[in-house]
Amino acid sequence: MLLVDRGGLVVGANAAALALLCGEGAQPLVGQVAAELLDLSSDPRTWDAYREVLRGRQARLGRTRRLKHAVGHSVWVRITVSPVPGADVVLVSLNDISAHRELQARLRHLQMHDPVTRLPNRALFFERVTAALEAGAYEGTGATGRIGLCYLDLDGFKAVNDTLGHHIGDRLLAAVAERLTHCADLARHPTGAPLVARLGGDEFALLVEDSTGTEQVADLAAAVLKAVQEPFDLSGQRLSVSASIGVVERQVTGTTTTGLMQAADTTLYWAKADGKARWTLFDPERNAHRMTRQALSSGLRPAVERGEFVLEYQPLVRMDDAGLCGVEALVRWRHPQLGLLTPNRFIGLAEEDGSIVQLGRWVLRTACRQARAWQLAHPGAAPVFVSVNVAVRQVWDSDLVADVAQILEETRLAPDLLQLELTESAVMGSAGRPLQALQALSDMGVRIAIDDFGTGYSNLAYLSRLPVSVLKLDGSFVRGFQDGGATPADPADAVIVEALVRLAHRLGLTVTAECVETAEQAERLRAIGCDTGQGWLYSRPVGAERIGRLMAGG
Repeated sequence: MLLVDRGGLVVGANAAALALLCGEGAQPLVGQVAAELLDLSSDPRTWDAYREVLRGRQARLGRTRRLKHAVGHSVWVRITVSPVPGADVVLVSLNDISAHRELQARLRHLQMHDPVTRLPNRALFFERVTAALEAGAYEGTGATGRIGLCYLDLDGFKAVNDTLGHHIGDRLLAAVAERLTHCADLARHPTGAPLVARLGGDEFALLVEDSTGTEQVADLAAAVLKAVQEPFDLSGQRLSVSASIGVVERQVTGTTTTGLMQAADTTLYWAKADGKARWTLFDPERNAHRMTRQALSSGLRPAVERGEFVLEYQPLVRMDDAGLCGVEALVRWRHPQLGLLTPNRFIGLAEEDGSIVQLGRWVLRTACRQARAWQLAHPGAAPVFVSVNVAVRQVWDSDLVADVAQILEETRLAPDLLQLELTESAVMGSAGRPLQALQALSDMGVRIAIDDFGTGYSNLAYLSRLPVSVLKLDGSFVRGFQDGGATPADPADAVIVEALVRLAHRLGLTVTAECVETAEQAERLRAIGCDTGQGWLYSRPVGAERIGRLMAGG
């Protein structure tokens, strides 16, 4: 305890105060300025509050200070200043909390560090990132105001755990941490070395505060990649691993913790998708494409409900007289922001998330309803069948047979005026439920067509046992029948197509050639026996009203 007069001078001190601040045998504290002795004047708020207590205008003041002991070490002290009733002095109580602060520091270290690698953990990493991105953190410091991040994931680490056990996996993580720390030390710059942290599992991060540009962070990623690829010797176990690294470097201004980590996570995914064992730099353009895909994917189901999809129809014509015999229904998405989207922009996404079932059902119902409407509007014209593409997931995830039967009943369209197209790989791989569904549809009278035939690995013997009625030759074969002269540009294409047509006819199948663009191609395909053709020579995909006019005109 200390007694301090109204002028701020120490007028009394007990032995404990002397020992705490100066040590045994030191000069008395009396006469010294208490504010300087106890660091109460270093910040304006504390200084003002302390003077108010001295003047009797404030009842109490409490502060924690780290004070320098006379022999050199630091002491954490809790200081309480309060008036003494009926006297012109104030009482200053000093409580040594050094042991408590040391315990707090040790607990925080344990809380903020990974026990396996002894690296900063996820909590400390995000604390540092948040501090680095705080507004004004670099103002007036002469710093670059930039930040860099290498987000690293070990390739195949799960296999190490599964085959050699978690104790070897943990030792590998610790060894990787040592190499990352060494790389960070070598990359030290004037403001310090990059922070190395383990974010969890086999994920690590190297945070470069005050980075000098993309090149600096990319060089660090390359060094880390090389270091990790060197074999590890763990008590006789020699292991070789690799890493995938996502690299992000940008201005601090306008960057958030969430945005930085999302960019790093996306870039790490790219590194793995591109083949692993590499580092990849964040690309805003590639990310914009990913965001567009994500936006399209999330908007598919609501778009069906909002009626944003429309159908166009491409004519299928007989090769012998160029007469209209059918149409293929092609779906388009009238996206409110992106305009008219063709199937290659969204069908793959629909198959991934399962919305192809809902969309496919809508396409099937709309196409059948339109085919029946043409039939009723042009009773004197030859009936035109409609061909609808079906994804394999529609067969697995829905009762396609029941859907087709219900839609045909609703629309009153004859089954032989509906053709369902599946890709070659889907049909040739059919077994169990898909094969049963195709057989049931065929028994119902619906035509089954193999789309893009010739692009997969067809088992031709198996083809004869499938309930298929039409082969659609892939356009890559047809393009071999180029303009100019009596000899095709690629004679092999002509031989292959002729053989496929003969095979199909022997099996009782009809053949449709896709992507017919010139009269010369059409004549060659007719000469070798193709039954129907489809392509821009005859018509691009058009609206339903245009097909109606074609039917009316014969």
